[in-house]
Amino acid sequence: MFPIRDDNPQILTPVATFAIVALNIAAWVLIQGMGAGETLAGSVCRFGLFPGELMQLVPPGTRVPLGPNTVCVLSETGSWYAPLTSMFMHGGWMHIIGNMWFLWIFGGNVEDAMGPARFLLFYLLCGVAAAAFQVAADPSSQVPMVGASGAIGGVMGAYVLLYPRVHVHMLFILVFYVTTFAVPAFLMLGYWFLVQVLSGVATYGNEGGGVAFWAHIGGFVAGAALVYLFRNRKLLDQHPYYGWRQKVSPTRNWHRVERD
Repeated sequence: MFPIRDDNPQILTPVATFAIVALNIAAWVLIQGMGAGETLAGSVCRFGLFPGELMQLVPPGTRVPLGPNTVCVLSETGSWYAPLTSMFMHGGWMHIIGNMWFLWIFGGNVEDAMGPARFLLFYLLCGVAAAAFQVAADPSSQVPMVGASGAIGGVMGAYVLLYPRVHVHMLFILVFYVTTFAVPAFLMLGYWFLVQVLSGVATYGNEGGGVAFWAHIGGFVAGAALVYLFRNRKLLDQHPYYGWRQKVSPTRNWHRVERD
């Protein structure tokens, strides 16, 4: 089950969202070799975030295998830039496609509420906050953290407070059964956040199966906390579905209907 679109009209051209997507794709193609073996592993070693290295809780020279032919040697000081660069690295095709899809659906309308410059700064701060949450959850971990999902979690945290009643259309697939349905954003994103919290608690202390649940949680919380600082009232006044008091988005009874 995953979102395919929402009923939220786009007010501004989402130039910052376009730029973030383009940067992620460029990094995937030019730095990560589109997931090619040693190139991918090498990029994770150079630009990924290793909590134990950053916090200096693992011995310098610790060797971390990242593939059959790649071993990453952790340094004494760690990479100060890793909390930023790691959010533009990904671990595979499905990882980057999924992240960019969520950003595409939710990012533009959050940018509507802030403007491009504020949104870009907001996105980066959420990514750094997500990294901080993940490091705090397991500061001695030798598992590298990569991906935009923490920053995108921040985008979703902002979206649910800005447009809680807008309907998000979901695709549901169960073997040969395929259907779509729509739910208010506060239900869809609230459910997503609950799953992250339960998964984070359930996997606490055992690396989460390779998924940075605490980064997702931290990004979402940061986005919800920062959205009112970054929002632009003049831009939001143009938006028909801002807040709880505005009319609901045009989907009724799980079916798509035309806007007035």
